[in-house]
Amino acid sequence: MDASGLFWVLIKFGGPVLLLAVLGWAIWRNKKSRIPEEVTEAGTRRVYREEEQARREGRDGDENA
Repeated sequence: MDASGLFWVLIKFGGPVLLLAVLGWAIWRNKKSRIPEEVTEAGTRRVYREEEQARREGRDGDENA
């Protein structure tokens, strides 16, 4: 097999294998959340509460409405 044939085999088979390996690693890494869901939910509730309070006080930043 000449060099161009070997290069074609690497492209044809090595590329998809490398792509699958990277995708698998990314999915595995994404499943391990560093922040517990409870902390995220509590933060979301706090932000919603602050925004609702600002809206009720008339300081929601919508002066043009």
